[in-house]
Amino acid sequence: MTRAKRMMEEQIKLVDVVVEMLDARIPLASTNPLLTQIIGQKPRIIALNKVDMAEDEQTELWLTKFRKAGIGAVKVDCATGHGVRQLVTLVQQAAQPVLDKWLKKGVRNRSVRVMIVGIPNVGKSTLINRLVGKNKVVAQNRPGVTKGQQWVTIAKGLDLLDTPGVLWPKFEDAKIGFALAVTGAVKEDVFDKGQAAELLLQWLMDKHREQLQNFYKVEVTDIQGTFAAIAKVRGFVKSGGVLDEERAREVLLRDFRTAKMGKFTIDEIDT
Repeated sequence: MTRAKRMMEEQIKLVDVVVEMLDARIPLASTNPLLTQIIGQKPRIIALNKVDMAEDEQTELWLTKFRKAGIGAVKVDCATGHGVRQLVTLVQQAAQPVLDKWLKKGVRNRSVRVMIVGIPNVGKSTLINRLVGKNKVVAQNRPGVTKGQQWVTIAKGLDLLDTPGVLWPKFEDAKIGFALAVTGAVKEDVFDKGQAAELLLQWLMDKHREQLQNFYKVEVTDIQGTFAAIAKVRGFVKSGGVLDEERAREVLLRDFRTAKMGKFTIDEIDT
């Protein structure tokens, strides 16, 4: 984490605009408070990714919240490319004051430099590939650019650092840990998968009971009873006719992460 933070601090010095990518299902859990400190006064844009898995109403509420705070925000779907053009436009708008400042100093035709940052598995590399496209044109070496850093021209006057900045999430808050675990934002070897599935089931029972029942075609009772019911309906049986509840837990996590069960937003804004 310390090495990633130091690297991020060095990269930030090279850019004019920072795009922070967040998971639309967990906009709170997928950010890192350190980023604000590292960015300082540089313009910042929020890109809410995985909107196809998040509740539409909640996504709009989060966009409004960011915009009211003076932060440009846009929803994107890196898998399809939806929202990528709007993101480029926002970056160009955010960079205009920077260009105006350079113009006053007599510097013309200076490209705006941008980088994409975020926690692991939020979709940074996919977004970079979308922005770069098939015709990858590497920007020429320019004064003030650290040797070895690769810049790619993604639009007229707009260069992208072709390496995503990685900031690791903080785990002090149990709610944040839960959100990161069940959405697949952290590796499974750092948490108890069975416990995560139980916490997820409890959350679904509390917030989306009807959706849960309709999807699995089971009667939702308590945690153990519901996992047993899912195992029975899906035919998860071990030798000796014992229901395989562990497999039911794995399927619940997978169905949630892939949005097979439907759209869910864990970090909700009260309406």
